Amino acid sequence: MPIDPKPGDPTAFKDIDAAALRPQLNRLWELSGPKVIRLCRRYSPDAGAPVHTADGKYVPRGWTEWTEGFLYGWAILHYDATGDTEALELGRHLTRERMDKHLTHTGVHDHGFNNVSTFGNLRRLMLEDRLPADLWELAYYEQALKVSGAVQASRWSRTADGGGYIYSFNGPHSLFCDTIRSVRSLLLAHRLGHVLMGENDRRISLLARAVEHADTTARYSVYYGEGRDIYDVRGRVAHESTFNVTDGTYRAPSTQQGYSPFTTWTRGLAWVVTGYSELLEFLATVDDEALELLGGRDRVEGTMLRAARATADFYLEHTPTDGIPYWDTGAPGLARMGDYLDRPAEPVNDYEPVDSSAAAIAAQGLLRLGRYLGDGGDPEGRRYTSAGLTVLQTLVNDAYLADDPDHEGLLLHGVYHRPGGWDQASTGVPSGESVLWGDYHLVELAVYVQRLIDGAPYYSFFGGGEA
Repeated sequence: MPIDPKPGDPTAFKDIDAAALRPQLNRLWELSGPKVIRLCRRYSPDAGAPVHTADGKYVPRGWTEWTEGFLYGWAILHYDATGDTEALELGRHLTRERMDKHLTHTGVHDHGFNNVSTFGNLRRLMLEDRLPADLWELAYYEQALKVSGAVQASRWSRTADGGGYIYSFNGPHSLFCDTIRSVRSLLLAHRLGHVLMGENDRRISLLARAVEHADTTARYSVYYGEGRDIYDVRGRVAHESTFNVTDGTYRAPSTQQGYSPFTTWTRGLAWVVTGYSELLEFLATVDDEALELLGGRDRVEGTMLRAARATADFYLEHTPTDGIPYWDTGAPGLARMGDYLDRPAEPVNDYEPVDSSAAAIAAQGLLRLGRYLGDGGDPEGRRYTSAGLTVLQTLVNDAYLADDPDHEGLLLHGVYHRPGGWDQASTGVPSGESVLWGDYHLVELAVYVQRLIDGAPYYSFFGGGEA
């Protein structure tokens, strides 16, 4: 039976039958194939990785080359959903030809984006017998993932409380909240039996580093309404947390792409929701003995679940009724939009842009968290599941899908760097453009849900044929 939302409850959503979304998913795949194939064929790495569209055409935006893997990963996932071998061969070939530099890139925190989206998805498909069995090709993917995880783990800063974190491209003082999804690279490498070798042949556990990073993010980047400062609202997320590099003491929240250090940039919030939900799924497959060395299962999973639920609740409480957030919960123009949380988001308005890419990222986390809680017997899981499906239902309608064949993007109304003015808009508030991670995460979300509908193997970054 569908659950009717309680009057006045902004976090309640009606149940949606996932199978009822199949026609919209089919339409998504019809649009996706020609777009990703054309973009893969057009894009030259000499120009820099495509980042966002301007007047419907993908353009680079030099900062770091963190988006290239999303393009080839999109092609691979399109094959996953449709069996389109042209998309597969493009994704497979371009991963082999162009992604090696990302495996040993010591200057970024983006390995979980670039390399898991490409090498990780190809490995998973081979383990699912979706690619021809080839032990050497599988070994190549797994070797790449081992290298990526170790290189990412080597970018490490210590905190004064004895913990640590993978530091952002800004330097050793900087912890980005979105790096929580890059710990996937460490966990995959750990699952493959790899370690990081340090001075004097010290063996550094990649599982331990991943958990330490998640602990540090949960402690400093996520707020719990406990009076940490006067802006401490449960579930709020700081984009960046800064530390004294001399002694590891925490200094202050900061932001690169949000409105302020004391408001919540919703794309960062979305990656936190999904990152912790995926971590919980992975930890459920780890032996108790391994977690005992890290404080025990109850301690480790409790920390992750607390962060996941707080941030998921904050997302739902600060997002319009259709599940699409504005780019920052404290963006100043929102004050001029009336009761904007009590109605669907307005991607075309005169005040502040929505960020559809944040919605595509968050929806997957909401669904994974709902499933995790439901499997544990917690009825609250249904609320997150309903919310995640509501977001998907919104994103696959005409207001958000780019059905113009000349528009290179798939998901409309994404933004990249609002404070920097990087998003294109002829007048006023940007809208109608795409960002590459938005396209990728929408496709990843659609693959996740379609596999649930079809009863296919469950889609996880560490999976390979498991039900």
